Amino acid sequence: MTTDEQLVERALAGDQEAFGEVVRRWERKIYALTYGILGAYEDARDATQETFIAAYRNLQGFRGEAKVSSWLHRIAVNQCITRQRRARVRSETGIEDEVEAAGESFLATNERASPARATEAKERTEAVRRAVAALPPELREVVVMKEFEDLTFQEIADALQIPLSTVKSRLYTALKQLRMRLERFHLEVAPQ
Repeated sequence: MTTDEQLVERALAGDQEAFGEVVRRWERKIYALTYGILGAYEDARDATQETFIAAYRNLQGFRGEAKVSSWLHRIAVNQCITRQRRARVRSETGIEDEVEAAGESFLATNERASPARATEAKERTEAVRRAVAALPPELREVVVMKEFEDLTFQEIADALQIPLSTVKSRLYTALKQLRMRLERFHLEVAPQ
């Protein structure tokens, strides 16, 4: 299998299909990241497209010092930050409405549940969404990248261009804040 770095080299040499393959490999992950940060379907879709447009325009700037995935994550985070600055005011409910519209639920169970259990699970999911959306952007980015994107601490540090210790500190702070917010909702994860 061709590596991402080899595909970028081929794209730099003029192979447009090579960059298309990079997009196919990473578009879902980048969309999930932008959605996790922005919390709105349209904004995430636009930020994802802008990420790949910016990456293509700046192929010459990829020096191979980091992995292609880290480079794309950094561009995506920058796109999200730019969108957030433009918007200035963010709604806490944006994540709730848009995740449902996209038909995804990161806390959905695979078993068929009674209406009462389904309602309880939906309420729990909405509380988590609100709590994540209420985090400051720099903490939300780290939570989304670590907990939802399953990136390593080093990959997050590379993507955000911050020290490893800062990533760990932000994640610790974010999880502590989430725990406190969710305790207000009296949420407990039901035993499976």
